Parts: sequence; C-alpha cells; structure tokens
Amino acid sequence: MDKELISARIGLVGAGSWGTAIMKMLTENVEKVNWWVKDEYTKGFIEANGHCPKHLSSIKFNTNQLNITTDINKLIENSDIVILVIPSIYIKTHLDSINHSLENKMFYSAVKGIIPEALLTVSEYLNQVLKVPLENIGNIMGPCHAEEVALQRLSYLTVSAADINEANKMQRMLDCGYIKTIQSTDVLGSEYSAVLKNIYAISCGISHGLGYGDNFQSVLISNSIREIELFLTEVLPNKDRKINNSVYLGDLLVTAYSYFSRNRMFGNMIGKGYTVRSAIMEMNMITEGYYATEGAYKILEKLNLDMTICKAIYDILYKHIDAATVFKKLSIQLT
Repeated sequence: MDKELISARIGLVGAGSWGTAIMKMLTENVEKVNWWVKDEYTKGFIEANGHCPKHLSSIKFNTNQLNITTDINKLIENSDIVILVIPSIYIKTHLDSINHSLENKMFYSAVKGIIPEALLTVSEYLNQVLKVPLENIGNIMGPCHAEEVALQRLSYLTVSAADINEANKMQRMLDCGYIKTIQSTDVLGSEYSAVLKNIYAISCGISHGLGYGDNFQSVLISNSIREIELFLTEVLPNKDRKINNSVYLGDLLVTAYSYFSRNRMFGNMIGKGYTVRSAIMEMNMITEGYYATEGAYKILEKLNLDMTICKAIYDILYKHIDAATVFKKLSIQLT
C-alpha cells in the first residue's frame, strides 16, 4: 500500500548538497514542496531531468512534487513553513531581499554558520533583524552528511523548536526509512554547537595534514567538546543541555573524522601547506568553518573566554601564522 503523503505549505530555500538532501527527505513524506533555487538554469535543469545539475545528482525527484521558483518572495508567499539551507555568507543578501510579510511564518535553519556582516547565527538574525518571534524559529541539525542521505544510509537529525508541537510537525516531514529524528528545545544552543564544530573539524583536518596521528586527534577532539561546552554554558546557559547528545558531540565527531566533511578536507589542505586562498579556490563547496572562525573568535574575545583551539585556528587562517608552529604550541597546551 502506498504511503499517504502529508499536505503542507512548506518551502525550502537552497539547492546545494545539504538542501538537495533535505528535499529528498521532504519528498518522501510531503505531497508538494516549494523549492527556491538561485537561477533559471538550475530550475530548468531540475524540471527537465529530475535531479540537480551539480550537487548530489544521483538523487532523483518526482518533479510533480516540486514547485520550483527563483523568486524568494513567491516562495515565502506560498509557504507557511520555510527551511533555509544556503551558506551563511549569502543569508543576509537573500533574507534582506524579502518584502513579503513574515507574520505567522515558521522558519527552520539548516545553516551551520555565522552571518559575517552581523556576527549572528541565522536564528538570531531572523529574530533580531527581521523580527521573527523566537517561537516561530527552529533548526534542523546533525549529525548527518548529505552524501550519506543520498546513499540512504541510516542517519540521524535533531529538530529543535521552542514549541515541541512544531518540532513534531517537522519530524513527520523528515522521518523515513533512513532518517531518524530527535527533538530538542535548545534552538540557539544546538545552532551554535553546529557552528563551532566546523571550526574544530578544521583543526582535525590540519592535524592530519601535518602528520599527527589518531592518538593526538582523540585528545584534540576531547578538548574541542570541552571548549564547545564552555562557550554554550557562558553564552547560552541551559540546565537541561547534555553535551554528549548527538546534536553536540555526535555532530562534532562526524564532522571531525568523516571524509565527507568539507571542513576537515579544508583543514587537511591547510596542514599540507595550501594557503587559505588556494584551499578556498580548490574547494567546490562553501567551507562554513572558515567564516565561522572569525565570528566565533570575535565573540570569545569580547567575553574573554579561554578557547585555545579556536584561537589557534584563527591564528592560522586569519593571522596566517605557520600551522606547524601553532600546532606545536597547541600540543603542549592540550590536556
């Protein structure tokens, strides 16, 4: 018997690898989904071929389930729930172009980065700048790589929302045979953890590129989760938060160790001697951890937080201090 699909006014903004993966999950459960893509070429290609031209092209879509547009205001108008899945460096440009009312719209961010111009996460930008109420903001976080979703390997997501009933709705739209979802009310905490883990994944990649082994990396990552916990405790205290849960520790581990991790890959290139500029040019996807490093560093400087690894990555990426020299000093500081 065919599965009964959910009727919902839901839209997704973004057609990169993670956006494409989330669309795959949605089309397992929802009758029709509005999809914003960046240009007419991408729109026409998907409509004609049933898959994206560039990212995760192995994922095939039933185009009858897709309402594709290049007009973000049209997507907002036709959607009650909006999922944002575009790189953080482009978020401000696209959100600031919205002129349709956002009243009564529920937003979910699947973006794991800081908006550089504002030094805010997407949730903070929606609330503080666009005046979306906190109860109308949630997020969709890992641990989950888009490539494994394409392969239909069992993966886990955490859906966070202040209202658990809203999280329940989103859970029903994402859950399927290869996706299991966990619920949380720690919207900003899980979002900041997802931002920070990209920085620590870069550190793991650098250590690998420099020739450090698994023993060192295990200590590096155990120190990293302590730094994430310190940051969250100081900035966003929450007595119910358990740092060992999958949305925190699990997401850090998969991003730090997986060969699918673009942040680890970027760090590995830096460790092998690439300049930041050449590594960015060689990557064919946005490395969120690079941009997050500057934002996180400015925040921890303002709060006077002792986050040794985060500072070390900032010194390498933004002060252009030799990675081998920085990691030699770092190896003495780790415990």
